[in-house]
Amino acid sequence: MMFERDRVSALSASARADGVETGMRRGGARLLSPDAHCHERDRLREAALLDEAALALLQYTPQVSLAEDACVLLDVGASLRLFGGIRALCRRVRVTIARLGLSATLSCAVTATGAWMLARFGYVRTLRAASMRRRLERLPVSLLSAAVPHLEWLHGLGCRRLGQLRRLPRPGLQRRCGKALLEMMDRAYGEAPELHRWVQAPPAFRARMELPDRIDHTDILAAYAQRLLAQLAGWLSARQLAVKQLRLLLEHERGRQAVPPTELVLALSVAAWQEDHLHALLKEKLTRSSLPAPAIALVLVADELEGMQAASQTLFPEPGGSAEDHHRLIELLVARLGPDQVQQAAPQADHRPEVANRWCGVMQDAADLPAPLPADAARLPPRPLWLLADPEPLRLQRHKPFYRTPLELASPPERIEAGWWEGRPVTRDYFTARDARHVYYWIFRQWVGGEQSDQEPQWFLHGLFG
Repeated sequence: MMFERDRVSALSASARADGVETGMRRGGARLLSPDAHCHERDRLREAALLDEAALALLQYTPQVSLAEDACVLLDVGASLRLFGGIRALCRRVRVTIARLGLSATLSCAVTATGAWMLARFGYVRTLRAASMRRRLERLPVSLLSAAVPHLEWLHGLGCRRLGQLRRLPRPGLQRRCGKALLEMMDRAYGEAPELHRWVQAPPAFRARMELPDRIDHTDILAAYAQRLLAQLAGWLSARQLAVKQLRLLLEHERGRQAVPPTELVLALSVAAWQEDHLHALLKEKLTRSSLPAPAIALVLVADELEGMQAASQTLFPEPGGSAEDHHRLIELLVARLGPDQVQQAAPQADHRPEVANRWCGVMQDAADLPAPLPADAARLPPRPLWLLADPEPLRLQRHKPFYRTPLELASPPERIEAGWWEGRPVTRDYFTARDARHVYYWIFRQWVGGEQSDQEPQWFLHGLFG
């Protein structure tokens, strides 16, 4: 039961079974149902929850409207094909409602007013125009909000169903009950146009929720954060945007023992808008984080935004997944292992093998990466798959470089002269060499002081071919 101004304003099925009726005082309701749980009604909080639900449901259609009696209306006529039909869409809507911590009765009809009345009565089936009319005929007249002030007179006439109400003379009914009753009934049956005020997504996204208790377990916080992510998904769909960076603020105790909020930044390599993907990344981020104090509230802020890119609809998908799947995997690894543990190669414009590449974070911006390889890089001789961190000196045996066995040169020399601009010039002749077991190596002969020097050149092992 729910009370407002010391009177019953909402009832559960068990309370009705005990004889409690809407409008009773608290003492009378307690007398009939002493074991009932009573709650004070908070109209402002209910309105805020409806706004959150409407914002989250914008991911299924841009036409969402709020109606009376805690009802959210969705015009999904243009969305059915995108989500695989009405039943699949209803399943997704139920999942979103559950993630918001709410419960709902869903009903579908060709008119918004008809669907609203059927949902209030408890019908959850998908209805066509003919079946909707038959079900509307059996609904109680009390579902028409315009008929509530005249229920005693209508019941005195024996008019308790909509079908009976529609058979009454319209002129007399209008004089007695007003035009609003007929207009609402006509809208339910599709005989009059319906006008709605569609929900508009705010220009920026910032959502906050109070936690029911002090929570210091990150797994529980991830479950509550999904409620904010559902709202974010609806906001992104309505604004046709994708997010590149998110901030989750964990608010802690206030007052004398105040602790500054803990800020978690979730950076993505490619902007995304899918709720499940964002939740998986945020869950990994929370799992790797430690809290200085229990959290009492969550705040989600969308910082960096980009235009939403339409998904590719290729006839033959790429083997191994699309580019979006690859980026999602990278982002999940970064969230799980940390940004410094997942790296990418960053080639540099230098012919020296040990300088021609460096490793940097995979999430690093492309503008911060070094210059690309020169245009003639594709015409270079083959390079080994494994490059030693430091070249290993080789000894000579019978004037041949020796590594486990004598090495036979299997390619012409490749001269590399570089590094003079750094004051460390190198002159090397690289060869592909093989040993007695036909294992191939990448070795070089380094000239000390130039080719005309009297010093004997030194041989080094620099790489291994696969």
